[in-house]
Amino acid sequence: MKVEIWSDIVCPFCYIGKRRFEAGLHEFSQRDEVEIVHRSFELDPSIPIHPEKTLFEIAAAKYGTTPESTKKDSIAVTERAKKEGLIFNYESVKHTNSMDSHRLILFARDFGKENVVLELLYKAYFTDSLHIGERETLLSISEHAGLDRLETANMLDSDRYRDAVREDERIASKLGIRGVPFYLVDGKYAVSGAQPAAVFAEALQNAWEERAKEKNKAAEEDAGMCTDGFC
Repeated sequence: MKVEIWSDIVCPFCYIGKRRFEAGLHEFSQRDEVEIVHRSFELDPSIPIHPEKTLFEIAAAKYGTTPESTKKDSIAVTERAKKEGLIFNYESVKHTNSMDSHRLILFARDFGKENVVLELLYKAYFTDSLHIGERETLLSISEHAGLDRLETANMLDSDRYRDAVREDERIASKLGIRGVPFYLVDGKYAVSGAQPAAVFAEALQNAWEERAKEKNKAAEEDAGMCTDGFC
């Protein structure tokens, strides 16, 4: 059973949601049968790698409020993250364009390191205040994940996976996804936002039971069919 997750590295609720989804998955008895696919979603593709304004100023301009107000909101989000065992350091976050981060995740998927790199990117951005838009940071993360530095450098210097990122976003648009995190379980059950672990566990269980019903129905229908000349 496949679970597709659309998220962005610079999205706090995507990091919080990741922890909650993992907790929900842990409660699901068939968790070893679940394939998780992380899909790309850029909240703001227009952000430059080195923006002139701070994260608080950028958010204030986007939502028509003040940097002081967005800073206050960040405190509440930080507290929510803390409950999931996460440390957010908003004061020193280095906001940036996330395209290359998404490309790195897709590159890592080819080596079975997709989730490892995703976790390192979240921590680098929200906790360690590293600049995930800069090449050296991404190379360091790739090495820490066990990827080859030279191969990673060659990938970053090219346009590889850029189209794949855009394709994930095209699919998101087709599905009507306007925000992240967004979870699609077995292509049928949608969960939007950083929901409690119990919500994810229930969605997984419902999808699994629906899949079992469909298999049983198909088996019953096949029982009344000829598949060779001796039925």
